[in-house]
Amino acid sequence: MSAFWVAVASAEHVRIGRKSGFMQVNHGKAAPLRRIKPGDGIVYYSPSTVFGEKDGLQSFTAVGTVRQGEVYEGVMGGGFTPARRDVDWCDAKEAPIKPLLDRLDFAANRPNWGYQLRFGLFEISQRDFHLIGAAMGATLPELAT
Repeated sequence: MSAFWVAVASAEHVRIGRKSGFMQVNHGKAAPLRRIKPGDGIVYYSPSTVFGEKDGLQSFTAVGTVRQGEVYEGVMGGGFTPARRDVDWCDAKEAPIKPLLDRLDFAANRPNWGYQLRFGLFEISQRDFHLIGAAMGATLPELAT
């Protein structure tokens, strides 16, 4: 059975991963990525466009399926080797979270819905994954219900 996840990163960082076919979370930590398994669905939420900026983007910026394989170390230079997982990213447009808040299981009727985003990675329901993917115009096989 597949699980479904939201990961959090700036849109700029998400775009780098999409272009190269990988994901990383929590500033390159491996432990959170080990919770994710091949075949799991992943959605990225980006609070901002650029890391450290507060531009109010607050959008879902990528959606895909985790590929077969294990967590591995990427090379970014300067001795930084973040943990990564490979992902098959789908064609999708960015979608703001605010219009979805009252329909998402993880956010509906929760005034502090953003608190869990601080953890950088959390599991969501299949229903939420479908809702987000549809809002992004995604065509993942997991979205065919």
